[in-house]
Amino acid sequence: MAAASSSTALISAALPEKGATRLATQLLLAVAGSLLLIASAKTKVVLGPVDMSLQTLAVLGIGAAYGLRLGVATLLLYMAQGAMGYPVFQSTPEKGIGIAYMLGSTGGYLLGFVAMAAIVGWAVDRGWGRSIVKMLGVMLVAEIVMMALGFSWLSLLIGVEKSWQFGVVPFIVPDLIKVALAAAAVPAIWALLPKKA
Repeated sequence: MAAASSSTALISAALPEKGATRLATQLLLAVAGSLLLIASAKTKVVLGPVDMSLQTLAVLGIGAAYGLRLGVATLLLYMAQGAMGYPVFQSTPEKGIGIAYMLGSTGGYLLGFVAMAAIVGWAVDRGWGRSIVKMLGVMLVAEIVMMALGFSWLSLLIGVEKSWQFGVVPFIVPDLIKVALAAAAVPAIWALLPKKA
């Protein structure tokens, strides 16, 4: 029984057991998560030709807090909001909105965010969230997958050299810092939660 209780996402302790209340709570959490993603996309620091946002940190946090299913559902809700033309992404509406924006230079990174939440959510569903070493490892893998998807898509649009120069290199150090912060935060939060008898 103890093993089962450790194999859950952070939010699972707050979810009702079953029924309409559980579904309503999950829906509210998905909406709240999508609002966090919007806020993180709009919170940016301009460093040269590339804007840095807090979005990677938010995606890692959602995956760790929500687990695989709710984490991916939250990211898909966010993508659906963007596809419907709401200015939810970084640099929207200034650089376009909707599907056209999603198929532009950030398309691979947006897909990568979904993959990132899935990878981290899968890991926390298996109880890895209590270990900083496991969280750091899985979050690094999630980061690499996200960057690889972003780089691959961007390479089709502007070529490999420019994609590496503008789509990967400027993000390496800031994203590693965000990965380290998220990986340290998850076990720390678990340590603060009351232990089940």
